[in-house]
Amino acid sequence: MSDRRRTPAPSVPDLAGNGQEDDGIEQGKRLIRIADDKGLSLAQRIANRFYLMSWKTPIHGRRLKGKYPLKLLAVPEDEMPGDIRAGQAIRAGYFLFRGTRQPIDALDFERLTLVPAFADYLHSFAWLRDLASAGTREQGAPIAEGVMRRWLAVHADTPSEPAWRADNAAWRLLFWSAHAPLILSSSDLVYRSLVLNSIARTARHLDRGADKAPIGLPRLAAWGGIVGVSMLLPGGAARKIFGEAGLKRAIDSAFHADGGIISRSPLDQFQAIMLLSMVRSVYDVRREQVPPFLTEALARAVPALLGLTHGDGGLGSWQGAAAIDPASVEALVRASRVRARPLRQANDWGYQRLAAGGTIVQIDAAPPPVARLAAAGCASTGAIEISDGRQRLVVNCGGAALGGAWMPEALAQGLRTTAAHSTLVLNDSNSTALLPDGTLGRGVTEVELHRQETDSGSRIEISHDGYVRRMGYVHRRLLLLSGDGKEVRGEDLLTPAARRRKPVKLSIQLRFHLAPGVEPTSTADGMGALLRIDDGAIWQFRANGGKLAVEESLWVDHEGRPHPARQLVVTGEALPGGSTIGWLFKKVG
Repeated sequence: MSDRRRTPAPSVPDLAGNGQEDDGIEQGKRLIRIADDKGLSLAQRIANRFYLMSWKTPIHGRRLKGKYPLKLLAVPEDEMPGDIRAGQAIRAGYFLFRGTRQPIDALDFERLTLVPAFADYLHSFAWLRDLASAGTREQGAPIAEGVMRRWLAVHADTPSEPAWRADNAAWRLLFWSAHAPLILSSSDLVYRSLVLNSIARTARHLDRGADKAPIGLPRLAAWGGIVGVSMLLPGGAARKIFGEAGLKRAIDSAFHADGGIISRSPLDQFQAIMLLSMVRSVYDVRREQVPPFLTEALARAVPALLGLTHGDGGLGSWQGAAAIDPASVEALVRASRVRARPLRQANDWGYQRLAAGGTIVQIDAAPPPVARLAAAGCASTGAIEISDGRQRLVVNCGGAALGGAWMPEALAQGLRTTAAHSTLVLNDSNSTALLPDGTLGRGVTEVELHRQETDSGSRIEISHDGYVRRMGYVHRRLLLLSGDGKEVRGEDLLTPAARRRKPVKLSIQLRFHLAPGVEPTSTADGMGALLRIDDGAIWQFRANGGKLAVEESLWVDHEGRPHPARQLVVTGEALPGGSTIGWLFKKVG
């Protein structure tokens, strides 16, 4: 990797208005950190240790208040585009979030009566990106300043949740710095000083609480915020050392070895890549060398995310996430600066990908995430999605994590069930229990996976124990994708589990949710259907071992808006000696 520090950092406009261009660090006293302490002499390591010790004492507080003038040293680039429609709404006088409107004039940060995700959108100041996308700085700055003043009046001096929750505080630092021209263009010196002091206060708040944030994306965000602000406020060398060590720990605990996030949510994966990309943009604007662990984390995380893209470039609907749109995925990959092929096998993250011709099959081949790691975890083990070129054919309903005006709580909980996914449902029960408090209970604990690739196609066999404890059956699913991508064959088998109580006859529903725009027409024998896709492609579906019906379904888009759809439902019976339902999707036109 090239050393970005071989040329001096460019001067940046003084957003605090004090007319100084240097970063306030005395010549000869700059602490340069390469990536970690490897290669440093014993004396250098001891010096670093004492530097950190001084950072944790009252000396650090006096340094912040006196030696270094408060100012923002640079404005990092936010390479992700905002939502223009949401930005235009802000300019029109209201916030727009998943179908809910909040007039700015009626905004009371002391008594926000909004769904938690909307409140987080406001407290994190993620809306600054949307506002920036919908007009010039001159048009947006008065609006941003007005909202900023409202927020500061309530939250500047008194930390409280959710405003000061570690992840919201960290995202706020990143958005404040990336969109500083919107919030620091005022000629009011008192207001500008209050903003800068709030940035410093938020940084100190994260210094104390980052490791208390929940493991996964929240803790990753907290440490990312610390690292970012360490290079944007004067006197941040010690904080940078401290923050990089914490960020590395957070990355190690947030991601599996294959690059997938521990919550198994594509939405969290997307947010994590965006966060790391925003942190890296701070290194870029300060011309600091990006630590290898950060580059390596992005290099693993991006292919894992791409493993869940369909032919249109958008993401599949897994673990509460909806189908994130292709433009957002493309922008994220561009911001990450990682060019990689989709990961086909993410055994730790739990997803498998088959691709041939223009057909892509995605499979959930792992237990659901641990309840404490995912608020919207789904009982979807064994489910599949299929796309043909840029058109989706078989999907999951998705969207359970996208609460808002279009997504009431009861519907969100329903979208987490096994029946909302394209897989087998035994006795109208979830393969992993959904408890009354919304957490995941007992169910799938063990998944077996076997994968083979040959010239004639790909074969995957998975089995899970989600129904063993309660009903005595093991669910096995066999999937075959032909070499030309024109056939997807499958078998769903229920076999009695060894050393368990004897299973009894139970009902089976084998569900395949169809994407909006796929119109099914049942065949005369009741065992098949013709599936016409919007672009004119035709697929044939056949099943044996059960009776086929076409029923209503829904599919949730990336904004959290449900769309009507259809589903193929094959009903049958699980017999004590074992049962099999075979099925086929074949492209015929």
